[in-house]
Amino acid sequence: MNFDSGDSCFYKNDENENLICEISYSMADNKMISIDRTFVNDDYCGQGIAAQLVDCVVKMAREENKKIIPRCPFAKGMLEKNSSLYADVIE
Repeated sequence: MNFDSGDSCFYKNDENENLICEISYSMADNKMISIDRTFVNDDYCGQGIAAQLVDCVVKMAREENKKIIPRCPFAKGMLEKNSSLYADVIE
């Protein structure tokens, strides 16, 4: 799935502009990104969309040479469960 980006988020809307999913983040400082919230509409759960959203923030962190503080429980669990894949960006 391709996501759109907005100020401090990645998201996807359906053809009627209803929100399918969103991950919001904030810049904790110039070297840290805080993942604050991950949302997936109930109609789209179980498709791996939330993990794809986290990967968008991971990609951004890598490109900008930043670390991630996962405040969102989903993101925290995903990053910790797969720590060997994300060791370079986990704070």
